[in-house]
Amino acid sequence: MSDPAPETKETRAAEAAAIRRRWISLGEGVAVLAVAISALTLYLNWSDKRDERADRSAEASKASARAAKLVLAASSVKADRIALTPADPAQIVQSQTIAFPSALGLAPVDTSGAPRIEADWFAAALKKARDAAKLPDESVGDDRLPVAVTTRFTVDGEGHESTALYDIGYGIEGGWIAGHSLTLRGIAHVSSLTPANAQAALDARWARLSAKRP
Repeated sequence: MSDPAPETKETRAAEAAAIRRRWISLGEGVAVLAVAISALTLYLNWSDKRDERADRSAEASKASARAAKLVLAASSVKADRIALTPADPAQIVQSQTIAFPSALGLAPVDTSGAPRIEADWFAAALKKARDAAKLPDESVGDDRLPVAVTTRFTVDGEGHESTALYDIGYGIEGGWIAGHSLTLRGIAHVSSLTPANAQAALDARWARLSAKRP
């Protein structure tokens, strides 16, 4: 049996080399593809974590903003005293400053601890202001006295401050012989304020509420 022609050997050798090159190329391609898949997986994981962090940060910001917004409500109402409490139980009041309309001629009242409104703080001045505004000697209890309340409070140990306009509901009865008696009815949140515009907003609301009725 004769040996294959030299051309045939060379052809087979060339084909074998070409096959090896194809396998090498295929292996390199698979390796490159694996690296690309790994890189894409890492990127997607990083992107997902980044989005999760962004979502958590946004939720934390919203929660912080909600926590910093204080609305006071009456926890109990007596004739001469309204006990106040934050609508959000996570908020703990440290102190308050209650400002009155300029027409009453009163200095702000500072409290520490239990937040409250007391009739003795403003009863006499309110009666004089009502006389000056020519309001009736008596009311059935639907009259309102605006006050600006600045509250310093904490949420999870973090300090906040909030200033807001509130209406104190009250009734007044009696006469010039026995004197007038002021009865507190409750408190209602009107609007949020900034310290800079609190007194102006307070005086403007008193002017509207105390305007002589037709």
